Amino acid sequence: MDVTRVLMVAPVRDIDIAVAWYERLLGRPADRRPMASLADWHLTASGWLQVFEDPAHAGSTLLNLEVPSLDEALSEVAERGLTAGPVQTGGVRTRFAALEDPDGNRVTLLENPVA
Repeated sequence: MDVTRVLMVAPVRDIDIAVAWYERLLGRPADRRPMASLADWHLTASGWLQVFEDPAHAGSTLLNLEVPSLDEALSEVAERGLTAGPVQTGGVRTRFAALEDPDGNRVTLLENPVA
């Protein structure tokens, strides 16, 4: 199978509240709002994040975002008023910390996840 793009979807109860939170997390507005209940962020050339209004499934998603420097990413989100959980380690070099969006979807910031 040849995969050309990875798309993460976070179902939320209220799209406007969620979009505001993800704008704070990512430090920028959505790249596209193709419909009233959907917002897209193009995080890499082949990796997108969608926030989609779907109350029945809100809070059920785990999103992992690799960052070059966990400390810098945590500093940035703290400056935007968001708080991550404690920094944890996994394996030899992996470090990570998680946040939850207003619906309870977990967003984990990872440093060196494949080292």
